[in-house]
Amino acid sequence: MFELLSFGPNGWGGQLLGGAAMTVAVSVSAFVLGLVFGSLGASAKLSRNLALTGLAEVYTTVVRGVPELLVIYLLFFGGSGAVMAVGRVFGYEGYIELNAFSIGVLAVGLISGAYSTEVIRGAVQAVPHGQIEAARACGMSRWLILRRILVPQTLRYALPGLGNVWQLTLKDTALISVTALAEIMRVSHVAAGSTRQPFLFYTTAAVLYLLLTTVSTVAFERAERYANRGVRRA
Repeated sequence: MFELLSFGPNGWGGQLLGGAAMTVAVSVSAFVLGLVFGSLGASAKLSRNLALTGLAEVYTTVVRGVPELLVIYLLFFGGSGAVMAVGRVFGYEGYIELNAFSIGVLAVGLISGAYSTEVIRGAVQAVPHGQIEAARACGMSRWLILRRILVPQTLRYALPGLGNVWQLTLKDTALISVTALAEIMRVSHVAAGSTRQPFLFYTTAAVLYLLLTTVSTVAFERAERYANRGVRRA
């Protein structure tokens, strides 16, 4: 049974490792995109512009309030139509099809961004306002305050929450198997159906996910220790 996981011509080991690499690629891309959405969303929620605040509130409420799989389905079946509608505005009448990788990154990135918005917003609000006032009293510019005080402090407060968002993003990539993207779950499903050994391949998928999450946990713990260097603990 275990010879099915070999790297030979009849083994699925190589394809599973390829699926793991695809999972990491989608996760990293979606997490970075989510950080962009999260930063913009947090800025909008903290702004005094009611329109921006309302737009960010709708984004986080809707995306966090509906199942992740539904978000993927909506983008998978409606994404190409939306892009073609925009294309027609500029005179392009051809068919545009978004590939599964782009759909997966965008869908998981939107989900990740909704959670990152709240993490970043909370981290910004956790920075002591007295430090900002002291920086202004010293004559620091807004850009210098952002670079030397707000961003480093926000990152320190946000890292634990962003670590949880990363784990969520990593596991959400399993849902994009419905788009036929060859990530861990898709390869495991195909292998299980072809060999009639579902327990073997789904167990292997679980081990691969546990390895990825364990490495991620260690990496974020080290990042937290680095960000908190020199900070006195009670």
